[in-house]
Amino acid sequence: MIIGIMSVHFLYAQQEVPERKTQLGFGQVDFLSIKMPGNEANMDFTGLHYNLKLNDWSYAGVGFYGAVGGIRGGFFTLGVNAGIQQKITDNLFIDTGIHFGGGGGASAPDGGGAFILPHFNLGYDFKHFSATAGYSYINFFDGGTINSSQLNVAVQIPLSFETTRFKDREKSFAIEDLQTTSWKAKSNRLSLLVHLNNLSVTNGSYEGRTIRLAGFELNSYLTDEFFFFVKADGAYHGIRAGYMDIFLGGGYHLSMNKNRTNILAKFGVGAGGGGGVDTKGGFLIYPDLSIEQKLFDNVYASINKGFMMSPDSHFKSSTFGIGLKYYVDKDGILDDKTSFSQGKFKGFEAIIKQDVYLNAARDGGFEQNMHQISLQVNFFLNKYIYGAGQTSFANFGDAGAYAEGIVGLGVQTNSFFNNTTSAFLQVLGGAAGGGGISTGQGLIVKPSAGITHKLTNNLHLRGGLGYVKARGGGLSSTFINFGVNYNFSFLSVKK
Repeated sequence: MIIGIMSVHFLYAQQEVPERKTQLGFGQVDFLSIKMPGNEANMDFTGLHYNLKLNDWSYAGVGFYGAVGGIRGGFFTLGVNAGIQQKITDNLFIDTGIHFGGGGGASAPDGGGAFILPHFNLGYDFKHFSATAGYSYINFFDGGTINSSQLNVAVQIPLSFETTRFKDREKSFAIEDLQTTSWKAKSNRLSLLVHLNNLSVTNGSYEGRTIRLAGFELNSYLTDEFFFFVKADGAYHGIRAGYMDIFLGGGYHLSMNKNRTNILAKFGVGAGGGGGVDTKGGFLIYPDLSIEQKLFDNVYASINKGFMMSPDSHFKSSTFGIGLKYYVDKDGILDDKTSFSQGKFKGFEAIIKQDVYLNAARDGGFEQNMHQISLQVNFFLNKYIYGAGQTSFANFGDAGAYAEGIVGLGVQTNSFFNNTTSAFLQVLGGAAGGGGISTGQGLIVKPSAGITHKLTNNLHLRGGLGYVKARGGGLSSTFINFGVNYNFSFLSVKK
């Protein structure tokens, strides 16, 4: 046994510990009230974004928007952000930039879904967060008639993370070998839940019906007990396709049975609607209670029960769901309550791409090309196999309300052509609908293959070819896509 332990430490010692780098970034929640065409009430629009700091004065990232006021509940978008922050004084700064994306819904005049949203804001840094306010302009320019100038307000919170090179994924080290490195820092806990959720509608449209949803939930822990979460779901059965929701909230985590059983109480607010579900302006609240039981390592089975409703109960439903959750302790080896024994570097990719569905079948019995902007994230289970989640929103092709939320598995090869290029194969499936695309009740399957080509250590070009098929609908199309891939590895530690 002693010889075995010595051999393991000798093996670890042969590897150089990857360098720890901090990627600066910030999360943002913003709000604007959009003037709608005709005499329609304003559509209140709230956004949830994450941006990477490219240097001292510029940033780029992704963001979602959803309607929370007016009559367009179920109106959602996805887009990319780019901007500049320039200090005027130590605390006062200018924030100007642009958001480009796609989306729509709720029978709004969104055209193909493509829009731009530039802003010019004045901000103040309060140390732990910043607040900004200023002018913004929105234009759904691909045949839409939503075109408005308005004030906007935003809150920004620093959210940075620790990284190393993507090629260092799956390298393992004993904790003793990390004690003298920059990884000797406090660990941070995350969890990712993939689940199926049922909405039993008790008031509003579809009363007495059950809407079946699929989605994910990401929790980030502030302390051992308190966390904040982001949750997103889309309908795949029970109603016509098109319903989705996105929530942001907080919760309390109670562990028992030697940390093998967890109880989580959560409360979230967000936006939801579509698929004929009338949520008025779209603003929803979401109280929930979950019970988790450990299966093995960091994997837990989860059962949740709660409610989802508009504040005035115009729409009201009870919720019941099941899922699998994976916990990750990352970024460092120190914890006040836990002693870790091993660290392993895990690969992660975030991909922004543009899909083109060739001759996408429409509910009206005709076919037309459809374009969409997509965000995909890959978590590597080992060096080659990854779990993937993807969300997409139409932005050209007269299908502005179309959206997807799908998950699956993929495999990626080692690099070739002088370590510049790799190939991938993946199969994703889940919920999709809206925009007149013929997806039946919303369940699609989407296999694809492609290549990535290195630009920098973290940034790659990406292209793919695939096929999408709707169960119970007419959508059966070849598609192509192209985009950029941001990848890195992070340290995951285990007891």
